[in-house]
Amino acid sequence: MTAAQVETKQFQAETRKVLDIVINSLYTERDIFVRELVSNAADALEKFRHQSLIEKVEFDAHVPLEITIDCDDKTHTLTLTDTGIGMTKEELETNLGTIAHSGSQHFFEQLAEAAQKDVNLIGQFGVGFYSAFMAAKKVRVQTRSFNGEEGFEWASDGGGTYTISPCPGLHRGTKIILELKDDAQTYGSKFTIERIIQQYSTFVPFPVKVEGKTVNTVQAIWTRSKSEISEEEYTEFYKFIANAGDEPMLRLHFSADAPLAINALVYVPKENFEVLGMGRMQPGVNLYCQKVLIYQHSENILPEWLRFLKGVVDSEDLPLNISRQSLQDNALVVKLRKVLTKRFIKFLGEEAERHPEKYLEFWKNFGIFIKEGVTSDYEHRKELGKLLRFESSASEPGQTISLDDYVGRMREGQDKIYYINGPSRMAVEYGPYVEMFKKRGVEIFYTLEPIDDFVLNHLGEYDGKKLVSADRADLHLPEFTEIKPEDETGKENAAPLAADALDQLCQWMKTILGERIAEVKVSTRLVDSPAMIVNVDGYMTSSMERLLKASGQNEAFGMGMKKDLEINGSSPLIKKLSTLRESDTTFAGDVVEQMYDNAMIQAGLLVDPMAMVQRNYRILERVAGDSAAAL
Repeated sequence: MTAAQVETKQFQAETRKVLDIVINSLYTERDIFVRELVSNAADALEKFRHQSLIEKVEFDAHVPLEITIDCDDKTHTLTLTDTGIGMTKEELETNLGTIAHSGSQHFFEQLAEAAQKDVNLIGQFGVGFYSAFMAAKKVRVQTRSFNGEEGFEWASDGGGTYTISPCPGLHRGTKIILELKDDAQTYGSKFTIERIIQQYSTFVPFPVKVEGKTVNTVQAIWTRSKSEISEEEYTEFYKFIANAGDEPMLRLHFSADAPLAINALVYVPKENFEVLGMGRMQPGVNLYCQKVLIYQHSENILPEWLRFLKGVVDSEDLPLNISRQSLQDNALVVKLRKVLTKRFIKFLGEEAERHPEKYLEFWKNFGIFIKEGVTSDYEHRKELGKLLRFESSASEPGQTISLDDYVGRMREGQDKIYYINGPSRMAVEYGPYVEMFKKRGVEIFYTLEPIDDFVLNHLGEYDGKKLVSADRADLHLPEFTEIKPEDETGKENAAPLAADALDQLCQWMKTILGERIAEVKVSTRLVDSPAMIVNVDGYMTSSMERLLKASGQNEAFGMGMKKDLEINGSSPLIKKLSTLRESDTTFAGDVVEQMYDNAMIQAGLLVDPMAMVQRNYRILERVAGDSAAAL
């Protein structure tokens, strides 16, 4: 080659600016240049595949469509070769000397709308190519067009000039040779390149060979029809994408054309690692654009409460900026998140109807995330309400039901859904709050986790029915016909104390308890228990108060946490207390204090254990003394 054959040219002004941006600030991770070069090589292969479909190509027709990468950690060079469409001298200068006419963009604009659906291209060759200069002190591009014209070499050190010269003896395609910078010599190692390919370019639709070994062996099965994919393929893909050793619990594979073109394949694992004490899970769904990784474990394409999902989402409609590392249109990201979230909620609803036992298995492991969604995701709160499951007075122990099940069994004239929180089903069933519900045959949810009250309070209502906690002070049950247990049929309730005696007793008990309660009043819903604590604040339930106290937030919320004490005028203990306060005020005061503590404990609220124990001993001494005197 003579010096006359080597042409030295200046980069166009905009190209020099882009080079500076690319090398110094465009990409946040250096590894990205490998992804860009592989993506451009795949573009070139896709172009050739498309061209060979519309015309007969004779030059190097036998050469397989593939990408090969050779690493030399001794000479510190990295060579990437594709057998794609290649470039003529004019195309080489146009594509690498200017940004305005990038190869892929110019090609893409010439395709008809129908053809666009058959060709998978990503990015713009000119810009992605320049990322090579982040790691290379000199780049050489040797290329020969599919039309058989002689090849040429483009070379530059990323400064203000580049050279173009003849390069005879080339096969069809493009070879990029990078002379690595001193601080980038790790990219001359095949292990480094294999890692980057497996992270970013695993699903490139052409073989990518590093030192003769095909690295991208996993197929992008999310782009295929569900009928073409076996259960074994689904499971193997889950193990790969989730880095798991077991099978998934559930999977959703769907495609959509509107409002966005989406292919998604997401899985629900078998285990909830947060419950197992392994810390908060990171998002597990990766975002791809035409099989090239854009975001790994994206925090934007799904709401946080769906962080337990594993899988991939691929959309051709997302406009990427020139670095492919961020999305230009946040409105489209919001739209994508909305579509994905609604589709997964719908899937869970369908799964609950088709396979209720399998859904209940999901609920036991991942129901906490659905509850989190109800409290944090206003947009999807109503749809998530259908997925909630709780035990109820009408279900067997351990069996959960839906809000729809409850509504379907509501008594005529009932317009509210009732629930009560407690540490266990037994504690709730033997507590004072459900007595009137049992007597009147009104079903009530048993919410057995402290977070449940927050969940139902945020939900507010369901199917037009307000959700109401049974420990509210203003609770009024409808006057349904009372249902008596068989062993109580024919029995009449004992007559209550006279109204004036009850009124005096309430005033005296309020004096004893002081500021700890807002009011002592006669209950309209106690049946057997002598007393119970109810919440004056309709918003704050006992379980919510326990959570706030445990987290030290009760003062921050400015809540006095005052309660009402309701008493049962028909209770034998209340009747005896009315008499006792006349004959032994001191001992009667101890009984009131103990009754208050008992009611607090039944509400799941804390009491002073030392004071209660000492008082208990005083009461026992009195009882023992009275018994001895009677003998």
